Amino acid sequence: MTTHVVLVADTHLPKRARDLPAQVWTAIEGADLVVHAGDWVDERLLDELETRARRVVGVWGNNDHGPLRDRLTEVAHVDIEGVRFGVIHETGAARGREERCSITFADCDVLVFGHSHIPWDTTTSTGLRLLNPGSPTDRRRQPHCTYMSVTVDAGHLVDVTLHAVPR
Repeated sequence: MTTHVVLVADTHLPKRARDLPAQVWTAIEGADLVVHAGDWVDERLLDELETRARRVVGVWGNNDHGPLRDRLTEVAHVDIEGVRFGVIHETGAARGREERCSITFADCDVLVFGHSHIPWDTTTSTGLRLLNPGSPTDRRRQPHCTYMSVTVDAGHLVDVTLHAVPR
């Protein structure tokens, strides 16, 4: 079986944009699973994702309060075809991130995180894959807004793609 996953973080709706870009909604609606690594800001996005996506796994970020913290956890774990995913918003400074995450998330194969709005794709010395999809609505110092798609097949990541979102 093949599982198509969309990774997003730092959507900051409605502060950074009124809605997710159409390209992102199309990807979400075609995915088997959507992972959101925090900083939703408004509970309405969670409601809409749960309506439009087949399945949603999400965590709260530092800008999420009230109902979002009631409905979401700080850390989530999900097994996708035998690949163990962890999800968290913040991992701390870039310096030392790989070693820190390898220790903290030793029970995971992939860690999805956000907070920086900076796309990240590395593999630690222990084999932990670190993925930050950036932000589809707030590029900050990046050339483009971004999100990621991941394909899991037979217990392996067979494709990880960073997608630029045109302005």
